[in-house]
Amino acid sequence: MLWTKAAQQKGYRVYAFPLLEQVDHSLTGIADQVSGVNIGALNDLINTLHQYDIKQLVMIGKVEKSLLFKGLVLDSRLEGLLAGLKQLNDDSILLGIVSELAKEGIEVLPQSFLIEELFPRKGVLTSRPPDQKLLTDLNYAFKIAREIGRLDIGQTVVVKNRTILAVEAIEGTDQAIIRGGELGGPGIVVAKVSKPQQDFRFDIPTIGETTIEKLIAVNASGLVIEAGKTFLLAREQVTSLAEENGIVIMARDFAETE
Repeated sequence: MLWTKAAQQKGYRVYAFPLLEQVDHSLTGIADQVSGVNIGALNDLINTLHQYDIKQLVMIGKVEKSLLFKGLVLDSRLEGLLAGLKQLNDDSILLGIVSELAKEGIEVLPQSFLIEELFPRKGVLTSRPPDQKLLTDLNYAFKIAREIGRLDIGQTVVVKNRTILAVEAIEGTDQAIIRGGELGGPGIVVAKVSKPQQDFRFDIPTIGETTIEKLIAVNASGLVIEAGKTFLLAREQVTSLAEENGIVIMARDFAETE
């Protein structure tokens, strides 16, 4: 929705092709055209894009890979694509889809196209800076998150007292936070970063009010994200909610000295 409004403000007509029904409802009446497409029907998606003469697109949001284990029906084109991949990790699947689109003359643009202002600069984003103990855990979590990203496992880790409590895998960020909170109790910290090999056409890490609500639920102390490479949605609401609940939010980058 944010991207749609940003594009329209800059003079673009927006044709939305939701893969999930709940997204379809949220865009109706906002996008210029909304045409739902079956998430497992890659060929239908491509044919629909051709029908509207779409030459460029932006992938917004994320489709959970866990759907592959829940009886998702695939068309022959998507089934063949997946069968030809050596690994079924996120990058491999999405790069395969991008490649299929490219074969059809359709270019996938970076997710940040038109919304680069959602990337925060480095620094403490809340008013209270972390004390040394919290800063140590935030920096440690940040470093470990980068490593799991390098392995294309996930983008989030949960840490307390320099101990790794949870690593995000297929379950997603929210469930990793809950699991880490259950294990570590109050005072956990969370790191969410991009992968060293991040392709900015898809899967850019994102935090918003839902992330903070999960941190509040487990009495977390801090959140560290990657400056210039993580979307921060509804910044004022997010930082205000974090401050009300004693949560420090920090953005840093990997050029900084450990």
